[in-house]
Amino acid sequence: MKVAVVQPLPGIGDTIWHLPHIRAIAAFTGGPVTLVTKPRSAADQIFSAESTVSDCLWIDRNPENRRGRDEGLGALGFVRKLRARNFDRIYLLHHSKTLAIYTALAGISERYGYGFGIQKLFLNRQPFLDAQDLRLHPFRQATLWLQKAGIPMEEAEPLLPVADTARQAVMDRLGLTPFVLLGIGSSEPYKQWGAEKFRALAEALLHDGWPRIVLVGGSAESALAAEIATGVEGVVQAIGWNLGEVAALCAQSAFYVGNDTGVMNIAAAVGRQTFGIFGATEPITHSPRIVPIEPPGGYEKDGGTDRITVAAVLAAIGAARGSV
Repeated sequence: MKVAVVQPLPGIGDTIWHLPHIRAIAAFTGGPVTLVTKPRSAADQIFSAESTVSDCLWIDRNPENRRGRDEGLGALGFVRKLRARNFDRIYLLHHSKTLAIYTALAGISERYGYGFGIQKLFLNRQPFLDAQDLRLHPFRQATLWLQKAGIPMEEAEPLLPVADTARQAVMDRLGLTPFVLLGIGSSEPYKQWGAEKFRALAEALLHDGWPRIVLVGGSAESALAAEIATGVEGVVQAIGWNLGEVAALCAQSAFYVGNDTGVMNIAAAVGRQTFGIFGATEPITHSPRIVPIEPPGGYEKDGGTDRITVAAVLAAIGAARGSV
């Protein structure tokens, strides 16, 4: 049986959240699945060591506020790509009616999904979720749907495997010296803690005896990383790395501290204690490894992250670990 799982949310965290559900479907259907998702998810890198995902099929719909190749008449090309794969069954872990239409036009014989609104007209297998379930977090939605479908989900949280080759690549670059990982990337400006505070945190951790601090982020954080690291002995940069290697980097760290972003979810998924800076939005609760650091006065996109102090972060680390 050829099976596809559609998870169109674009973020790295979105992709990580759905790993237990992808694994559950693969186990239930008897083999690895094709993951249908967006290129921005970097799922091919994140799941490079994941045996339940055989390959990725990319959706290019409205990427970064532009009209994608799979919109308008281009949608017919995506339907042809789906049809060419000869999938017997597809699971749509999202409320999109458009993607449900695509799966029907592709002639996939068994089409499962949440069934919100008119989406259910293009799906031909139940169960469906109730209307009020649309308000749930995507992780909760997918978990609830699996329960209704009678598909056992053996893992309550994402557990991401790391390739041995990626571990060796990190070892070759960094050696064996213990390090703390600071995640300085941010998908939104209001989630960014800022260079000044990350630099002060790095200096405090070095003063408390950690021999090395590693900064991790995407290529867009190159200037930010340089601002944090310049003149601070013991701070090194891991900027723009392949996400398979980032997963290995997280796995080999002592612990992670950083913005609410995709790498934070990777760190928790590879088993590291993860201190997340949540100033703008409420913390996610799918993993007990994530220790939320919250602002006084409540969450706000305008200024919430700024109210989280370096002292508060150090206090959270000390409370969770016994000592820094």
